[in-house]
Amino acid sequence: MKEKCVVLFSGGLDSRLAIKIMKEKNYNVLTVFFKLPFIKDNEKEVKDFLKKEKINLKIFDCTKGKLLQEYLSIVRDAKFGRGVGMNPCIDCKIFMFKKVKEFVDEKKINFIVSGEVVGQRPMSQTKKQIDLIEKQAGINGRVLRPLCDLEICGRRRQKQIDLARKFKINYPEPAGGCLLCEKCLKTRLKYLLGRGMKEEEIIFIGIGRHFIVDNFWVVLGRNEFENKIIEEVGGKNAIVSDFPAPSAIVFGNCKKITKEKVKKLVKAYSKLGSLKEREKFEKWRL
Repeated sequence: MKEKCVVLFSGGLDSRLAIKIMKEKNYNVLTVFFKLPFIKDNEKEVKDFLKKEKINLKIFDCTKGKLLQEYLSIVRDAKFGRGVGMNPCIDCKIFMFKKVKEFVDEKKINFIVSGEVVGQRPMSQTKKQIDLIEKQAGINGRVLRPLCDLEICGRRRQKQIDLARKFKINYPEPAGGCLLCEKCLKTRLKYLLGRGMKEEEIIFIGIGRHFIVDNFWVVLGRNEFENKIIEEVGGKNAIVSDFPAPSAIVFGNCKKITKEKVKKLVKAYSKLGSLKEREKFEKWRL
């Protein structure tokens, strides 16, 4: 009987290669995928690849319910530092490995496989940090890193690309990334995480112009695409003008006086507004 292993699968090139290498080594491969709230959703790509490879998948959906709130608490209270933004990369890795440990212990599986490469990410993938993460997650000696066994290290990807050709696999180009890593969003995220967030609000973090009006969070669309999201997700809470203007949403049960201020804000950012009018509202920007 083949020995089982569980691969942490992100959908990217490195984790695809980890799957292929472990299959080549004659392991019975299962995968786990973490659907995270601040990263572009690539669940379909993940499922499509694994369906082709005939590999079972376990999804940890951290975009809703108990897992979301648990994940947000990790982000709010980072114990092991942050990057240039609000990104608690080490704490995030510990969180994921702990969840995977629970899963493999339940399934009586010995090995966890990661596509990590030492030196690829400065905050969470040095040897020292990798050892710290394994110790905190309680998985010392149980993690296999097949790309490291092939002496792949650092940020260059040529060796991985060569392996992809060997295995004849397609892979997505690196894109997007985690919103928590964006330095320009640090102030916004710090405020919103402190305020507390519901699962239906997460989608608005990376879109639109953001303001605080009478202690209420307000988002204005910057284009037709963002207006559509605000109108569809916001429903009756969306503010839609009868003239060319950004759609807006106010989070929370605000009074009429606040809504009137938001309507003035919307008008200032519409085709009817002016740069001088917009400057009056800069003090509200988030």
